[in-house]
Amino acid sequence: MSSAADSRIVVTGATGNVGTSVVRLLSEDPATGSVLGLARRIPDWTPEKTEWAAVDLASEEADLAGHFAGASAVIHLAWAFQPTHDPAVTWRTNVLGSIRVFDAVAAARVPVLVHASSVGVYSPGPKERAVDESWPTHGWPDAAYCREKAYLERTLDSFEREHSSVRVVRMRPAFLFKRESASEQRRIFGGRFLPGPLARPELLPFLPDIPGLRVQALHTDDAARAYRLALDTEVRGAFNLAAEPPVDAHLLGEMLGARTVRLPRQAARSAIAAAWGLHLLPASPHLFDAVLRLPLMDCTRARVELGWHPERTAPQVLEEFFEGLQSGAGARTEPMRGRKVG
Repeated sequence: MSSAADSRIVVTGATGNVGTSVVRLLSEDPATGSVLGLARRIPDWTPEKTEWAAVDLASEEADLAGHFAGASAVIHLAWAFQPTHDPAVTWRTNVLGSIRVFDAVAAARVPVLVHASSVGVYSPGPKERAVDESWPTHGWPDAAYCREKAYLERTLDSFEREHSSVRVVRMRPAFLFKRESASEQRRIFGGRFLPGPLARPELLPFLPDIPGLRVQALHTDDAARAYRLALDTEVRGAFNLAAEPPVDAHLLGEMLGARTVRLPRQAARSAIAAAWGLHLLPASPHLFDAVLRLPLMDCTRARVELGWHPERTAPQVLEEFFEGLQSGAGARTEPMRGRKVG
């Protein structure tokens, strides 16, 4: 990395859940000279040392190499979750847009690329033990999110062979939450008309206990710290990021004071598929299938090589997120705008 005075970090997807945390952390870091945030819509929020540029990665006209010129590193976070009924649209932004980012990094001779991969790249794996970064990354092919993330892993494999001078780091975080992301994530996965106040424990007489529904969570700010550490640590390759303990119905039941009731996978999937088919639920049944098969991740490499560890436990992360749901929390960017429904 360059000296603080010369260090220039470009962040794509800078106004989303992860982007706002990364930009804020970089802007507060004395080791950062300047930050350029790229987003489709420039926000009403400008942290110290930060500038903005309106860029749509789906557009072939985007001058990414021009924006990347002179950058010390590019942190690529941009991602479109919707529309789930038209995967060709998300493919244009997520896959073709990411390939444009990678090509522009090479053209602008940027020395470091930190890419937002995901737990979703992993092939089906165990729920009773954790796997490291060597677990196969073929995703769950029926889910567009996993398919796109896995495709980009293969793209980066080729990119690294062709551009060995670029230090490529792939972050594979668990599900990321923070208070300010509550409204955005409610709209993305539950729909804009799902009332946030329904997250109140007294309105949940029971929680469905679905076989295989055991996942990991992480505070977005903790993930952002890992991205920042990767800039100044001479590491390459993939890093799992997650907090403990794993989250399942029993943990949520204890947190919310609700009893758990066993629900067969197929019954839950049928309900989700029906709601998705009627456009009442944005999250697809294919993503539900993938979540049930995701392995638990071992984060030893991030702890040893990056010196990273999460500052919040999974229950602390979820408590903050649930409070954000109830209050309609958000942030001063278009994707993160707060809204309380119901």
